Amino acid sequence: MNHIKRIIFSTLLLMIGFTVSFAQQVTQQQKTVTGTIKDATGEALIGASVIVKNQPGLGTISDVDGHFSIKANNYDVLVISYVGFEDKEIPIQGKTKLDNIVLKEESNKIDEVVIVGGNKVQRKITQTGAITTISPERLKGIASGNMTNALAGNVPGIIAQQTSGEPGNNMSEFWIRGISTFGANASALVLVDGIERNFNELNVEDIESFSVLKDASATAIYGQRGANGVVLVNTKRGKAGKVRIDFKGEYGVLAHTKMPSYVDGVTYAQLMNEAKMSRFQDPTYSDEEIDILRYGLDPDLYPNVNWRDYVMHKTSPSYKATLNISGGGSTARYYISGSYYDEQGVYKTRDYNSYNTNVNYKRYNYRANVDVNITKSTVVELGIGGWLAMHNSPTTDSDKIWKSLSALVPLRVPIVYSNGLVPTYGTGDFLNPDAVINRVGYKERSESKMETNVSLKQDLNFITKGLTFTGRFAFDTYADQNLYRTKSPNLFHAEPQRDSNGDLVMRNVSSAKPLAQTSDNNGTRRFYTEASLNYERMFKENHRITGMLLYYQEEVSYTNNVGEDIKKGIPKRHMALSGRLTYGYQDRYLIEGNFGYTGSENFQKDHRFGWFPAVSLGWVVSEEPFIKKHWASWMDMFKIRASYGIVGNDQIGKDDEARFPFITSIGTVNGFAFGESGSNFIGGYGISVLGANRLTWEKAIKYDIGIDLSLWNGLFTLTADIYKDRREDIFLQRGNIPYTVGVEQMKPWANIGVMESKGVDGNFAVYKKVGDVDVTLRANMTYAINEVIDHDEAANVLPYKMTKGYRHNQCRGLIAEGLFANQEEIDNSPKQTFGTVLPGDIKYRDVNGDGIIDENDEVPLGYTNTPNLTYGFGGSAVWRDWDINILFQGSGKSSFFLSGYSRPFSGGESGNVLTYVADQENRWTSHEISGTYDTERTDALFPRLTYGKNENNDRNSTHWLRDSRYLRLKTLEVGYTLPKTLSRKWFIEKARFYFLGNNLLVFSPFKWWDPENGSGDGVNYPITKTFTVGVQLSF
Repeated sequence: MNHIKRIIFSTLLLMIGFTVSFAQQVTQQQKTVTGTIKDATGEALIGASVIVKNQPGLGTISDVDGHFSIKANNYDVLVISYVGFEDKEIPIQGKTKLDNIVLKEESNKIDEVVIVGGNKVQRKITQTGAITTISPERLKGIASGNMTNALAGNVPGIIAQQTSGEPGNNMSEFWIRGISTFGANASALVLVDGIERNFNELNVEDIESFSVLKDASATAIYGQRGANGVVLVNTKRGKAGKVRIDFKGEYGVLAHTKMPSYVDGVTYAQLMNEAKMSRFQDPTYSDEEIDILRYGLDPDLYPNVNWRDYVMHKTSPSYKATLNISGGGSTARYYISGSYYDEQGVYKTRDYNSYNTNVNYKRYNYRANVDVNITKSTVVELGIGGWLAMHNSPTTDSDKIWKSLSALVPLRVPIVYSNGLVPTYGTGDFLNPDAVINRVGYKERSESKMETNVSLKQDLNFITKGLTFTGRFAFDTYADQNLYRTKSPNLFHAEPQRDSNGDLVMRNVSSAKPLAQTSDNNGTRRFYTEASLNYERMFKENHRITGMLLYYQEEVSYTNNVGEDIKKGIPKRHMALSGRLTYGYQDRYLIEGNFGYTGSENFQKDHRFGWFPAVSLGWVVSEEPFIKKHWASWMDMFKIRASYGIVGNDQIGKDDEARFPFITSIGTVNGFAFGESGSNFIGGYGISVLGANRLTWEKAIKYDIGIDLSLWNGLFTLTADIYKDRREDIFLQRGNIPYTVGVEQMKPWANIGVMESKGVDGNFAVYKKVGDVDVTLRANMTYAINEVIDHDEAANVLPYKMTKGYRHNQCRGLIAEGLFANQEEIDNSPKQTFGTVLPGDIKYRDVNGDGIIDENDEVPLGYTNTPNLTYGFGGSAVWRDWDINILFQGSGKSSFFLSGYSRPFSGGESGNVLTYVADQENRWTSHEISGTYDTERTDALFPRLTYGKNENNDRNSTHWLRDSRYLRLKTLEVGYTLPKTLSRKWFIEKARFYFLGNNLLVFSPFKWWDPENGSGDGVNYPITKTFTVGVQLSF
């Protein structure tokens, strides 16, 4: 393979050198051509792009009066383009003046260009793969600084879930066409400017194009990286013309969508008494003590604290500002941008600290892209971008803070004792939420990322028309540092009785710890090299042929915190050769072939390279003569396409835990038995990892059938796909090997998993001008389900106990049949083996009919915790200087079990009680406690209360299963643009003021907290809704 690489690179270098020297000798006589560009109403179009066709470096833009001037040859063709209008081509034909060039508004036909695999441009009418391309404007409707939160409901083919609203950690996890594997990695490959990069921190204002590649035809060229789909993001580049300056500033207010609501101290004490009496125990609180709580007579020993109100603000602010400058001439163009984002958390800080303990996330983005025409046929593209981020937070992790807020009941301890001492509770030095936030220090996390790339694009028309060469090199570096400053106060516990003077009797549980500091850091760097030949040509006006041959290699290495792990110190390397060949007859009959031949370090030498082919077909029905003859007046385009292919996945395990799995390793192991009875087990050296020398790729066999449709001159557009994905040879660590084999501790890796997923996705849009109003209506949907076909598990006489035949990570539990009404019903029902059962406890179904309720009656239930259905619908309208945009986003086919603190008193003295429990209509209560049989409802939400864990009731079952579907008003944006006659008085080309709201409303059958939260007790930093005002200025 090294020999092949040397031949390829030597040939390419010779070719580049020859073509550059040849091109520099070619000069042609040019003249100045002027013109004026207007719309259909006669208004001048400012900033319209004017370029010489097939020479993108030669261009300009129109001025404030629509005038332009450009140098061109007699036989050149000018291409005029403007956002929202159709491109227009004008042959020069010896002219020097082109007056009154009129552009028509876009009809939104599907015949546009899309970005395809290899970061290449292809006409959409000839595209045969499943590719979604959306306007970056659609991604700007989210005030969050995280790009991933804009995907759900906007991009067909993507299922996304946001489970936290914490600043800096509020990204959404997303999957293209759902979760298709139970292997180590189900995430999509994300490429920014053709390089694998994280786009979470990307400034949305810098995005030029956004595409999602979904089927094998679109992703096969990525070989071992393309099985889970690919996201292509390209950043903006400069255009020839005068300097353009754009500024955008926003101020936002963040509030929580919905959080769990807990009872106060008095109600908690009353319910706690009921829970104990329900199990024939004495009540904890007397009526006198409850009155002390109610009237706040002794806040030290009988506190009643609303911890959430005390430590949290109702709202928090955010700030965002971006500035970009672009322009250039025929020789060089540039795009330069910078942005600032600041989001504050909700924790209240205290004056006694000289440092900030609130969550705060700040990020600075920068980018500079420069294109230079070395010759008329040679373009060099330079790019540098990156970000600096700072994340401040309490020393305690966010999830522990929220767990503390949910775990600490209102009457356990005060905020501080009246004598100023800091309380603790439990068996150790547990702190209350305020102390966790404000008394134990803070941590700072700083991150920096720099991304650089240089590309050379060389026109090779002198060899053969339509041939071009592209070479690219990229170097990225990332570093982070975590600084922890920790301390701890003296912690005290007050005895339950005061002394003879009425003073608190204090016991020092833990001594103060002085301020200490620790730190750690991590870093990576990436080298990427790519070379490609691209070809596109039309023969005899009927035969269109395109081709691409691409080679790349990549190296990623750790630069910090490598430690003694040899594997971590070795760079990760990939290399690949891929290609594409397309043919179209009259743009009517289309065929495309793609391949990826890729290598991965994860496999032994003989299995290191894999071949991943794909083929796709397309039939543009609307190009048939009989269609054109009879239906051309209303059918713009109708295309049917289909694809089949195989794509790979080389990800094994998480991080570096399973790197080089084909190597057998010696290390410390347990299990050496000595002594007469073999009862003395002593550790020693042995085989810790058993190499798997026949491992190969996880393969994704993909099928797709789709249609693209455009009607009535672009008034209606539709794209829809139905697909199937079969994963074979999924990597698993063997967990079902007999002990007699002797490798149980080693758990070798093997290709033994099979899983299938299938579904549909699509979108449609309606564009209509109604009087003076331009209206757009749009909707999209993605539905994906999976099934485990084979897994490393022992056969079971009860098929429903196996994962085979069911969804990956499907909810499992018992089937509840209400609550027991009385002892007679308990005696006449199958025996439930989970402890003592009383009336009001949950009754379960005997699924296997053996007369006993146990783990063998647990079955698959509901759906999975991650959604199987995501959809969005909305619209926009423009009327004169006003515009409005609205998006509803929904999710469904998902479920979860109420767990943890959602099951009242299941944690004993740890865990708040939801306000829903306090409503007598929602819980079962014995008539002996309530005085009426009306409270013994067998359909109550909560069974007979127990103080502490109840083995029968605290089990996953349909009783606790909840549907997490929802519909939210994700985006509402209203804007007003100042008339140009007014804005130009201040030398402003465009001034727009707007309001942007996100997550303003949530509709769901589940009301207790935001159903997208993803947890069974709502103990996460809550998802936020935002109210933002902003201004956009263009100069």
